[in-house]
Amino acid sequence: MTAAARPICRDVESAILLNILEGRGIGTKNRDVPKKWRLGASRESFGGIMNGLRIEENGMELFRRKSAPPKGSMECDREELPRATDPEPAKDPMEGRRPVEGVRNVLAVASGKGGVGKSTISANLAVSLHRAGARVGLLDADIYGPSVPTLFNLKGHKLLGENGRILPADADGIKIVSIGFMVEEDSPVIWRGPLLMKALEQFLHGTKWGELDYLVIDLPPGTGDVQLSLVQMTPVAGAVVVTTPQDLALIDVKKAVRMFEKVGVPILGVIENMSYYLCPHCDGRSEIFGHGGAEETCRKMGLRFLGEVPLQTELREASDAGVPLVARNPDSPAARAIERAATESAAALAVLSKV
Repeated sequence: MTAAARPICRDVESAILLNILEGRGIGTKNRDVPKKWRLGASRESFGGIMNGLRIEENGMELFRRKSAPPKGSMECDREELPRATDPEPAKDPMEGRRPVEGVRNVLAVASGKGGVGKSTISANLAVSLHRAGARVGLLDADIYGPSVPTLFNLKGHKLLGENGRILPADADGIKIVSIGFMVEEDSPVIWRGPLLMKALEQFLHGTKWGELDYLVIDLPPGTGDVQLSLVQMTPVAGAVVVTTPQDLALIDVKKAVRMFEKVGVPILGVIENMSYYLCPHCDGRSEIFGHGGAEETCRKMGLRFLGEVPLQTELREASDAGVPLVARNPDSPAARAIERAATESAAALAVLSKV
């Protein structure tokens, strides 16, 4: 480890927020983090997000600052907020977007609901693109359920910082950042909207990604703060939606697709995961979740169908072992299906870049 590269504190508030709030945790005891370990943001630079919020042990309270607080203190004078008179015209939420330095394409992987294998698909898509010769990064933005440390055998990895920026982990040439590097495995992440936005901003624009052809972002399931914050922070080249064949999952796929359409993110296609069960003994095929639902939905909505990924015991074993199946056994049926989906997604992005 170089003199400039130091471990970033694994406590969530210390790692993401103490550099903003000058050492005060939220809902925890105060932490003393050396200034040179912080990620570079200051309370002043964070004012755009936290303006109007006063942090207390029992929650957040609106305030107006009348005078600058003493250094190292979060105490502020308060007074009643004035009533709005003439509201300003609404600003375009996409106005402040800026590209991630060095990244050619940001590729979001989403799902309408949880439990469809989105993170497993994200990891294997990243490996597939890397095997094809691309420079690839993977951002685990699934704040509430980070799986990437497990999928790449990076449990216990400590996030490092250098010159005020995050240094991503390296997994056989793929650069990886995950909130899972900053919390204990059994520790929940309980954040409100502003904190989610700041964490995502740090991961996107505060990380030393280097030159990448693709930054694959594993989003949380659903259509919430993280998804909206992402498209407001940086141009997203395209999104891949992951689903399973049953009707309950397909209903939520439509919601995810509509959300991306409303914010102007192109849908590269839909992957049907767990499309059928492939018996490891007889190679028999059982369609335990139904069949063809995703392809039919794509046909009705005018979307590209990226293929069927079978439910294989080997896929589960590879994920648990921390070696994505595409790297462990690229000739397996599930790995071949994911590689085809990655190839089609890359081709769709290439077409979009020429439009």
